[in-house]
Amino acid sequence: MKYFVVFFFIIASVNVFSQGLEAPKKVSGIIINDNTQQPLPNVNIININKVRGTTTNDKGFFEIEVTASDTLHISIIGFQSLKIKVTNDWIKNKTTKIQLTEKAYALEEVIVGRYRLTGYLEVDSKLIPIQENIRYSISGLTQGYEAGEYSPNAFGRVLGSIFNPADMLYNFFGKKPKELKKLKEMKKDDTVRNLLESKFDRETIAVLLGVDKKEIAEILQRCSYSEAFIQTANDLQIMDAISGCYEEYKILKKKN
Repeated sequence: MKYFVVFFFIIASVNVFSQGLEAPKKVSGIIINDNTQQPLPNVNIININKVRGTTTNDKGFFEIEVTASDTLHISIIGFQSLKIKVTNDWIKNKTTKIQLTEKAYALEEVIVGRYRLTGYLEVDSKLIPIQENIRYSISGLTQGYEAGEYSPNAFGRVLGSIFNPADMLYNFFGKKPKELKKLKEMKKDDTVRNLLESKFDRETIAVLLGVDKKEIAEILQRCSYSEAFIQTANDLQIMDAISGCYEEYKILKKKN
């Protein structure tokens, strides 16, 4: 009887463990415009939990690997983004139909001023924007600091990052270790990287890291990136910047 109980306990433990390591399964779907009922090509689908992505073909069809309870983030320019949780029914049926709703843009007023066309374009060089995202490198330090070449407090920001770099990041990075581990996974998936390279709205990064869009700008400021970089960089550059800052944070944390 004693051996039977032990054997039963081992079998139960193996079953629980195997359920926790459930193998991913491939599901498919068709994404359509809920107004026209036409398929939508080039829709981006990202498995937030696995940090893997795919896009729909010209018939709105896609396939992606999932496990039960994974969340898919679906987005395309001009449509409301959608989050969908993967259910056992979907995995069982293997396919589903998803509808996206177009965004409504209200154009209230357009003012067109009078311009005299002369046949050639005159450019005032004083109006050409100057990029201020300059990174400072300091002898003896392996990393650089970006503060803006003409910023009044540029030098102060650099020194602040040197003498007190870890304290500025503990509040954020220390609270989200699991989400920030996804940064490495993002770099492995070409679909995710290509999507981030084409976007500037910070939406996908915010979803993957579980943060608010406003927090992204604050993180980069604390990592000594200039306002010019924060405003003009695409989402892939933003992701790489946060990833690099996180790696520096981990090194500083170990030293402390």
